[in-house]
Amino acid sequence: MTDETRPTEGRTPSDYPEPQGRPDFLPADDSPDQAGRLPEPPASFGTSWGDPSGRPSPGVPPYGGPASGAPTFTSPSFGSPSSYESPSYGSPSSYESSSFGQEGSSPSFGSPSYETGPSYGSGPSYGTGPSYGGGPDNGTRAYESPLFGGPSPSGPTGGNTPPPPPPPRQALPLGAGWAPPPPGADAGSSGGRRGPSTALLVSTAVAIALVASLLGSVGTYLLTKPSDGNDPGYSLGPLPTGAATNREPGSVAGVAARVLPSVVSIEAGTTTEGATGSGFLIKNGYVVTNNHVVALAAKGGEIRIMFNNRKTTPAKIVGRDPGSDLAVIKPEDTFGTPEITLGNSDQVVVGDPVIAIGSPLGLTGTVTTGIVSSLNRPVIAGDETGAGTEEPAYISAIQTDAAINPGNSGGPLVNGKGEVVGVNSAIATLGRSVNSQSGSIGLGFAIPVNQTRRVAEELITTGKAKRPRIGIVLDKDYKGQGVKIASSPSGGRQPVDANGPADKAGLKAGDVILEMDGLALQDGNELIALIRSKAPGAKITIKYQRAGQERTATLTVVADNEPTPTPS
Repeated sequence: MTDETRPTEGRTPSDYPEPQGRPDFLPADDSPDQAGRLPEPPASFGTSWGDPSGRPSPGVPPYGGPASGAPTFTSPSFGSPSSYESPSYGSPSSYESSSFGQEGSSPSFGSPSYETGPSYGSGPSYGTGPSYGGGPDNGTRAYESPLFGGPSPSGPTGGNTPPPPPPPRQALPLGAGWAPPPPGADAGSSGGRRGPSTALLVSTAVAIALVASLLGSVGTYLLTKPSDGNDPGYSLGPLPTGAATNREPGSVAGVAARVLPSVVSIEAGTTTEGATGSGFLIKNGYVVTNNHVVALAAKGGEIRIMFNNRKTTPAKIVGRDPGSDLAVIKPEDTFGTPEITLGNSDQVVVGDPVIAIGSPLGLTGTVTTGIVSSLNRPVIAGDETGAGTEEPAYISAIQTDAAINPGNSGGPLVNGKGEVVGVNSAIATLGRSVNSQSGSIGLGFAIPVNQTRRVAEELITTGKAKRPRIGIVLDKDYKGQGVKIASSPSGGRQPVDANGPADKAGLKAGDVILEMDGLALQDGNELIALIRSKAPGAKITIKYQRAGQERTATLTVVADNEPTPTPS
């Protein structure tokens, strides 16, 4: 059936006359080997067989025959799997001009039949090749193409049997997925097997380059990825520059830099027991420390001093005062150590910043800071060395929260100028076991430097210190306000010494002393500590009560010739 009005979409008109000889295949990119075998078809072949459009390759006539009259294949539509029909037009038994060019110029194919036609979706399956109904001179010859996997030509279906066609030249291999293009496909676009376009090659190259770059970056990261959290290339940058050793003179570091060279560490004791502490160098190479630090050496022991530069030397006792817990020793060599500067403890007020320097627990050159927590704190520093018969020390101390621990004893407490304002001597603790010492709880006590200055001068000049007194005996059983003078003699002494400072000021037995220099007294220990902190000849003002009446008196402190072992 012929319908000249049918659209030619998806089909290419035949441009060539009927072939004059045996049809052949259009060469393609894949060529048979020397034995005539075709290469294995690719997994997905597309829709081109030879050049389905019928256009000749350069210099090669279609199908290998003459350049005229060669049939062309378009994109047929497959009907049932068992028949190869025209593209949805006419009878399956004939090809019309819409497929092969002008009507009547194409060879007439009988009933081309396929055992199993190509199936889209599951891959082609070919039983026998196509039967060509007629050749150039006989319409009854039938050929089965060996390329379709069918048998050899079965002989003529009418007329003489022609010899089998020669192996095709560079025929395209067939395989899974091969099929002619479906109806509606652009025949012009499938005309022959072409190489990829330049745009496709460029796009592919760019894609490959991007993928390769990505893979390279990933590979580099994996190769250089730190393991176990380590990063070989990690750096915090260079160290800060600048003068790291320069500090303000008034800063803690500035003060410590000036004071530390004058502070020493002391070891004293016998072959069976020993003590450690601190000290500081004063004028003419003398070292001030606590009495309890060197008390063991007074019984035949030795003293060894280590300076801040780690040099050591032996030392000997110059003088000591158990009543003030102060001592002066003399090292054999000072190694050029500078002397420390002494300040004025009367100028110290509560809240002043202070620095404690010494060797707590044997840790030489330790610096701790704090403030003055209180003044005139009465402290009794007992005999901590086990020396036995020495009287306790009564100290009107400077209280500080700078950390003071065993080994700090005898070291300096300095102000913000680097001047000594006290000698670290005692600490308050919450408890103590028999064989151990408790550490700092923020309550440390220092002997005022003004008292230390006086005692040190007396020890260096005479070997002993004078004991300040006012000539009274206290009632230790009194529990009321202030401090009461004893009402009767005690231990062979009268309550008030005749011609002593108290007697000259008019005080009598049984009087109650309420204040001293404006400070309300809490107990007798406080009064004793305050008197001993004064230098002989100093004047004090007291407020006292007699028979319910308050009175005021001025006393001049004097010195005892011999220290009293225990207070009355």
